[in-house]
Amino acid sequence: MRVVVAIGGNALLERGEVLSAETQQRNMARAAGALAQLADGNEMVLVHGNGPQVGLLALEGEAFKEAPPFPLDVLGAESQGMIGYVIAQELRNVMPHRQIATLITQTQVDPDDPAFDAPSKPIGPVYSEAEARALADERGWQVAADGDYFRRVVPSPQPAGILEFQTIRLLAGEGTVVICAGGGGVPVIVGARGQTRGVEAVIDKDLAASLLARKLGADRLIILTDVDAVYEDWGTARARKIGEAKSAQLRAMPFAKGSMGPKVDAVCRFVEETGRPAAIGSLKEAASVADGTAGTQILP
Repeated sequence: MRVVVAIGGNALLERGEVLSAETQQRNMARAAGALAQLADGNEMVLVHGNGPQVGLLALEGEAFKEAPPFPLDVLGAESQGMIGYVIAQELRNVMPHRQIATLITQTQVDPDDPAFDAPSKPIGPVYSEAEARALADERGWQVAADGDYFRRVVPSPQPAGILEFQTIRLLAGEGTVVICAGGGGVPVIVGARGQTRGVEAVIDKDLAASLLARKLGADRLIILTDVDAVYEDWGTARARKIGEAKSAQLRAMPFAKGSMGPKVDAVCRFVEETGRPAAIGSLKEAASVADGTAGTQILP
């Protein structure tokens, strides 16, 4: 079976945790065993988020005044290497006989995508509302609520194509666990003659994973994050865990644009186009989410 698994940047750096390499390594070490169970006997392509990490890299760049800060596409490539290294190392520790490859991936976007005029993707650390508003005034950021906190938000255009798709398919077909499209892939515009240019944005990794899963003909798309399932009326006294639902049912429910909304959209796109199931759940329960005993199962 071929599975595409997406893990969130927040799954490696849970909300409120110190943004450190040690924290990410420890969290990934805890999750590696469950991911290894998913990979056992299957072709597995792994996509990861980078929201907390790419925001931290941007802050670090701004702190050095002797050179202009790197743009978001370059920071996206940097975070792919950094996070991919951590994931690959911990997976190799529990799967020493399996080939594992981390691939820097570019994702094509439309330069006219309306998302460039409506930033929605949260990146970096969390702040109180007062802190976020002050930073927005000081640095020219746009900020928005993310759960109980506030974060910087940046444009998040739709993924239209994955430039390294053929390489990913070749490696996966040979049984290699492929870590790719990190942070949704480095956002690039492709010109009329095939030339590429990076743009200031962060692509949603769940939508990129969904596109990749559909193009690869995956049997299943699994999105793993820092919550155990999709909830109706999240954050209210009426919150209800959704154990199983059809894509049409989920489409009819409102979800936060910067967090669960793209995840639900991603799995629905996969289910609707392929007629195959998908799931959303906790990284800590990866194997159970995959076998249908945990998380939210999305059916055609």
